[in-house]
Amino acid sequence: MRATRLKRRGLFSAPPPSARYAAPALDKGLDILELFASEPGGLTTSQVARRLGRTVGEIFRMLVCLAERGYISQVPDERFQLTLKLFELAHRHHPLQRFVAKARPLMEDVAHKTRQSCHLAMPSDGEVVVITQVDAPGSAGFALKLGAKIDLLNTASGHLILAFQPDELRARSLAAWRRRTDRTLPPDLQEHLTRIRERGYEEMVSYQVAGVVNISFPILNQHHEAIAALSVPFLPRIGDRVGPPQVKTALQAASRALSIAIGGRKAQLTSSGA
Repeated sequence: MRATRLKRRGLFSAPPPSARYAAPALDKGLDILELFASEPGGLTTSQVARRLGRTVGEIFRMLVCLAERGYISQVPDERFQLTLKLFELAHRHHPLQRFVAKARPLMEDVAHKTRQSCHLAMPSDGEVVVITQVDAPGSAGFALKLGAKIDLLNTASGHLILAFQPDELRARSLAAWRRRTDRTLPPDLQEHLTRIRERGYEEMVSYQVAGVVNISFPILNQHHEAIAALSVPFLPRIGDRVGPPQVKTALQAASRALSIAIGGRKAQLTSSGA
């Protein structure tokens, strides 16, 4: 059932509904939208039917309904494509907007104090996604783009979020990562995540850019679980007096303030922390 797949992805916190609460039409419509999201060039009615294992007739009715509601539109070659309606809806999602609004001034303060860029990332199906970012002041710097998606195990943000997730949610996140990458987990991963949790932050050399050190602190909910990671990709500059210790101090203060602002908790650092 679709609900079971959603639960595995971490989108369902409650047990899946029983069969008597199933909504086949809704299931079908969501399958179609998710399929179109992975096909920017669009698909014909028969292609959608074939991909989803449905009849052309039932898919055609669903496509007409989605087109009338403005979620998809037809282009001249009989293909359907997603419109920007989902984008519009995403930007009307008030909890995320409020979260970003509370984060921005804290991130700007971090960028000002450290002269480095700063970004906020959240987990999504075996990856982390940058939901907001602040550029480094000055004429040069290194930063991640807004909306950038990064492999969960190739970034400090991903390691940190995994370390502060409950066991069940971490297992689902790693299962999604394995499905996405078709790779096996590093044998020392659990030990590494335990060390991160003990010190309260992650600091690691970038897997993507030589010379960059990623420093990341958790945004914690009321259960002391990470819902996001606040990070600086630290790029040392010649003659700059700001180093990783100053970055960790600034990030620690900002992450604690943001955690409290969303009703969460402060991270507790060991003596080796910032």
